[in-house]
Amino acid sequence: MSNIAPSLTILRKNLKKDATGLTQKRVAILGDEATQLLVQAITGYGIDQGIYLNIWEGDYDQIDLQIHDPGSDFYLTDPEFVLIHKSTAKLWAKYATMEAGARSGLADQLLAAFAQYAELINARTQARIILSNFPEQPDLVFGNFANKTEYSFLYQIRKLNLGLMDLAQRYENVFINDVAALQHRIGKAQALDRKVWINASMSGSMEFVPQMAKNVVDIIQAVNGKFKKCLILDLDNTTWGGIIGDDGMEGIQIGNLGLGKAFTELQRWAKNLKERGIILAICSKNTESVAKVPFEAHPDMVLRLSDLAMFVANWENKADNIRYIQQVLNIGFDSMVFLDDNPFERNLVRTELPAVTVPELPEDPAEYLPYLEQLNLFETASYSQEDAKRTKKYQQEAQRNQLKQNFGSIDEFLQGLNMKGSFKAFDSFHIPRIAQLTQRSNQFNLRTVRYDEQQVRQMMKGNGKKGFYIKLEDKFGEYGLISLLIVEASEGDWKIDTWIMSCRVLKRGVEKFALNQLVEAARQAGVKRLLGEYLPTAKNALVKDHYKELGFQGEGQNWSLEVASYEAKAHFIQEEA
Repeated sequence: MSNIAPSLTILRKNLKKDATGLTQKRVAILGDEATQLLVQAITGYGIDQGIYLNIWEGDYDQIDLQIHDPGSDFYLTDPEFVLIHKSTAKLWAKYATMEAGARSGLADQLLAAFAQYAELINARTQARIILSNFPEQPDLVFGNFANKTEYSFLYQIRKLNLGLMDLAQRYENVFINDVAALQHRIGKAQALDRKVWINASMSGSMEFVPQMAKNVVDIIQAVNGKFKKCLILDLDNTTWGGIIGDDGMEGIQIGNLGLGKAFTELQRWAKNLKERGIILAICSKNTESVAKVPFEAHPDMVLRLSDLAMFVANWENKADNIRYIQQVLNIGFDSMVFLDDNPFERNLVRTELPAVTVPELPEDPAEYLPYLEQLNLFETASYSQEDAKRTKKYQQEAQRNQLKQNFGSIDEFLQGLNMKGSFKAFDSFHIPRIAQLTQRSNQFNLRTVRYDEQQVRQMMKGNGKKGFYIKLEDKFGEYGLISLLIVEASEGDWKIDTWIMSCRVLKRGVEKFALNQLVEAARQAGVKRLLGEYLPTAKNALVKDHYKELGFQGEGQNWSLEVASYEAKAHFIQEEA
């Protein structure tokens, strides 16, 4: 897999590959310009990333007709994702034919239309909606004065793009394909091809179409729970310039002078990722006590030890050290990114741990960030306030692992944690975290159903489903919201639609605590049976015997539990009042 969008030629070749066994998603694409090449590029890049996107393409410039007609082919495809792709060129044509006095209302008209699209699609489907925004173009009429008058085309584009951002905040299932940012990074000269537009009504150049396709696939993958969670940094000539063991703290390059600025910018980027919820770890060939000195004492260091979930510095094989980091953090290798300036170390990790993403950093550190920017390694589909606390939670987990070594048995260890748990019905305050957990969880996930915030809100209003979340804390701190159950009423039974748990709390007894609480809630509701289903995926083999181990009857995918005869499971979690 590549994290750089390949050429259109390569993406077309991908279309000939066997897609058997790949996860499949239904996608509908509606555009006001020619989208045939974009469809090919999206399909090809999806295959490159291990997902087959079965795309239905609407006819040229038929967006309104397809969305407003409830019996259209668009709705018959029952899409899981919808891409609405409008072009700046078509927008300019509309602007140019409007009465001069009406041009100040162009953005508002379009925003109202986009909001109506969202309302209609949400009323008739469960699809996620991806809206392409609009690249700017130099104002040929007003020049720089375009920034001072709402009648200019430039003013309307900027107002429109800002309005689309606001729209995406109002509708949790709406995402933005940031075509404007892509053009800004690549440059208009490379992004647009006037000959292609004149001859084929397609505004993107052959080089630009794969970039747009990558954006779309990145969003779809993030919504489906496939994204990066951890950034692992080498130290010498990666996090700072020079070699700490040879140059000493005073000799390394960092700060606002010369090449040190490049490393400081990289650290700022990593720090902001940490604040967003990405786990930071160090993996370096160094003496640990020496390697930690800059984090503790260098005045220009942006990153500090408190920003790091793990610090592994020794003279062992880096692939083995990353295996150790993965074991402690309990996340998949495919959710890890490793940055190292040394080609030998990069190739070693790629060879031994092919699932880990290892960018081919440029030789010049000044190019690190521009190169990483185009990779868009850390796309996400959600953000909650709990994300900023993630590093602290993993640091606490390291303390728990250290404590575990001091006990003779697992029961003694669990009892010594003094755990307290709460089991509560979904509430509005926790909606972002609930949706996020459904999108992020892959291993302890019985059916791998994803919900966005809007769908969780609808669930709380009553659509035959009930949701419960579990929070946990111990003497080291709070785990936060780490598990959830969604049940669907069916003929006096509760069918478990979703059972998810963060892998950070595996083997803590949370599943027993959760089942005890769920059974009690079922008894109070007059429910006779709990019905469970296990749908296997490439990642959830961990829970294939989950229902069997908890006493459910059945085999394979379908399981049931009689509520009346259930006996509570023993665990070491005290119920919080």
